[in-house]
Amino acid sequence: MRVLVIGSGGREHALAHVLAGSSTVEAVICAPGNPGMATLGDCVAVAAADPGAVASLADKVSADLVVVGPEVPLVAGVVDAVEARGRLAFGPRAAAARLEGSKAWMKNVLSIAGVPTARYGTFTTGGQEAALRFLDTLSDLFVVKTDGLAAGKGDVVTTDRSEAREAVRAYLSGEAFGAAGRTIVIEEGLSGPELSLLVLCDGERAEPLAPAQDFKRIGEGDAGPNTGGMGAYSPVPAVGPDVVGAVMDGAVAPTLEALGRLGAPYRGVLYAGLMLTPSGPKILEYNVRFGDPECQVVVPRLASDLAAHLAEAAAGRLETPLRWRDEAAVTVVLASEGYPASPRTGDVISGLGAAAGVEGVMVFHAGTAADGRPGEVRTAGGRVLNVTALGATLAEARSRAYEAAGRISWPGLQFRRDIAAAAAAAGPVGGAA
Repeated sequence: MRVLVIGSGGREHALAHVLAGSSTVEAVICAPGNPGMATLGDCVAVAAADPGAVASLADKVSADLVVVGPEVPLVAGVVDAVEARGRLAFGPRAAAARLEGSKAWMKNVLSIAGVPTARYGTFTTGGQEAALRFLDTLSDLFVVKTDGLAAGKGDVVTTDRSEAREAVRAYLSGEAFGAAGRTIVIEEGLSGPELSLLVLCDGERAEPLAPAQDFKRIGEGDAGPNTGGMGAYSPVPAVGPDVVGAVMDGAVAPTLEALGRLGAPYRGVLYAGLMLTPSGPKILEYNVRFGDPECQVVVPRLASDLAAHLAEAAAGRLETPLRWRDEAAVTVVLASEGYPASPRTGDVISGLGAAAGVEGVMVFHAGTAADGRPGEVRTAGGRVLNVTALGATLAEARSRAYEAAGRISWPGLQFRRDIAAAAAAAGPVGGAA
């Protein structure tokens, strides 16, 4: 099988890395890829959000399977275009990808499906006063979200009513996120631990992957602004089959059924972002692709063939049973100075080889660029590297990840030092999925 992976971040590097290790995969081609992905196979320049360009590239490289990583190409209809050429594509078509492309539409689907979620209101430009009145009906914790895509940075979660009111003004005026914020969703805040559950879907059936937990805030102790994610771990000691079953029965199954009735059957991976509240799991959001950085700790734990799972989901026939390694995984995101507001770029990265030499460690490139000098890689984004480690326990995986992270340097490098600390202290998890 020849697999074309669309994207250039840490999620796509992790997917390409695991796919390249499959006995059923002849070649992995990445587009546009990154310096880390270039060590696995050819990287080809492409406008990833251009459906026609991706479909033409799939023909050119004779791809048997196209795996679309980021949300923007999915919302743009890349899967539709590839399938129109008679090729398999992993990911939802544009009609179903709207689940992430519009948070307001997603909340409407949840309502139709009867899925537990936070109380909310939707507001557009011109409705600022109504939005502020709704905000005043909430207390304690306020959530303001852009309706459109904002690269994981369009959510304000705060206990400060003044901050929430300013977010409403900045979003609806277009000042903060342009067109993506001119429609907003305001939600009541929920309490409880968060959980990420990735689910493989083939249009009719759904199979949950191992649960993961990520860390959105920039600072230790969950301080500071939201980011795209500063680290993650899997499995989650506090989450057993009963919780996963409750999410599948109470949220995922009715959502997929509702999407089918709306003429948007879902194939690909569905990311369920959850809050485990005292009254049970509630959906915070759905994403239509592998979470980042959750993907970096989930797919390396697979003992079964990722290529087979993705191809079967794309073809509408999930059959191969999922199997998991007897190892835990932890990933630590290394970010540039100034991230998330104004990341500094262009710094030379040192220590990549030394980090990769730590047992059980994989270094996934998220925001890097080669500058033409042999072996030299520079920072090219906010989240630069995902240092991922496997270990017999979360504590061992965490120790390895931080040992490797400590071997990497560039000016202004920052990372959280508390990723998976509480979970690792909870004790061994063995091979729990």
